[in-house]
Amino acid sequence: MTLLRSATVVEPADRANRAGAARDGTLLVALGAALWGLDGLLRMPLATSKVGGQVTAKLNAGTIVLWEHVIAFIVLAPQLPAALRAFARCGWRERAALVTIGVGASAVATALFTKSFALAGVHHDYVTPLVLQQFQPVFAVALAVILLRERPQPMLALFAIPALVGGWLVAIAHPLHPQVAELSPALLALAAAALWGGGTVLGRYVGGSVTPDDVTTLRFAFGLLGAIGVVAVTGAPIAPGWHNALGLVLLALIPGIIALGVYYRGLRGTPASRATFAELAFPATATVVGIALGTPLTASQWVGIVVVAASVLALGWREAARAQLTAAAAAS
Repeated sequence: MTLLRSATVVEPADRANRAGAARDGTLLVALGAALWGLDGLLRMPLATSKVGGQVTAKLNAGTIVLWEHVIAFIVLAPQLPAALRAFARCGWRERAALVTIGVGASAVATALFTKSFALAGVHHDYVTPLVLQQFQPVFAVALAVILLRERPQPMLALFAIPALVGGWLVAIAHPLHPQVAELSPALLALAAAALWGGGTVLGRYVGGSVTPDDVTTLRFAFGLLGAIGVVAVTGAPIAPGWHNALGLVLLALIPGIIALGVYYRGLRGTPASRATFAELAFPATATVVGIALGTPLTASQWVGIVVVAASVLALGWREAARAQLTAAAAAS
């Protein structure tokens, strides 16, 4: 991983100007989010097991999260010295943001989500915890306005509203009569969505002063410390068993390191308020994974998948076209 590293700490207003001149990364954000959607396919055999037709919890959520971060930390260890130098060059606000991304948006949010997934899996529901992440935009847009002083473009609503409606259709089998089969899994999933939505905003905040590779490395480094804290607080066992090793490695690599690498590259050229709607590619992919895991879908959920996918792609194409027009105008 050889990327140009900037030693300059850039204020939010300067970042916005720089991002406007860069190539739009909305589609890369959507691609990274789609890779996150594979999470359930890899997490299910670790978090749940079926005995005599009954689904029960398997590995403790804290154990899974700990080893996700251990494996990612080992893979990214060669990048760590450079990432720590970049961290040292940051101002205290950027440092606080990076620590929060690791501990909150990586370790704690993943532990909450894993617990939600295990509880919902007992009821053969492998879709709801995944697609409830559609509410990340609600948290992220509010934080982007407060922390980054972003002003969402009015045209964003033309893509955001259909995407949110599509997300609702995907999440709720009977959208006019919503029911929560289990309150605990839903609340845990929403808490994870809030932390991940905050991670989007903070990732955008540090994007002007820290490279995507460094953000990814620091996320897992500080996330490992957070995961150790989760294990200590919950009393989760440390040893996962060798038979779970392959699943943990794949979980750490595909929806972890690879997805985040793509995501942070896209995020550098995408305002957080727009990126968080591109992340709705996550619930669409997650729903397809849910089908593969045996969760049946209604006609309205299929419609929701199409609406989310169409909204995200249309937003990406529009912003890519705007970026080209801006670059052409600047060059003339």
